[in-house]
Amino acid sequence: MKSIILYVCFSMFAVTAFAQTEIRTSAPQEDKKTQVVEVSCGKCKLGLAGKTCDMAVRIDGKAYYADGADIDSFGDAHAHNGMCNAIRKAEVQGDLVDNRFKITYIKLLPEKKADKQ
Repeated sequence: MKSIILYVCFSMFAVTAFAQTEIRTSAPQEDKKTQVVEVSCGKCKLGLAGKTCDMAVRIDGKAYYADGADIDSFGDAHAHNGMCNAIRKAEVQGDLVDNRFKITYIKLLPEKKADKQ
């Protein structure tokens, strides 16, 4: 009986853990505008106020914290090319709501290699 109760409790926890909002990364929505923006850590690289490292986008020179994508979704944020150490380009879709960018689609673009001389 105890094992059944434990199993039910674990199942309920597992269902809620997988019910988190997913970011749509498979394909952009055809009816929404896709734009190329800069993405990085808002605090470390884009000059936004904050106490923690969070994903942000810079659109037309103005930075906004972003919802819908986690800063660690693209590898270790504190690696040499991570979001806290590099500003990257990404294709995104989303809307600006209450001074935050709500991402519905994001695709990180490949880094351009620097010319070696």
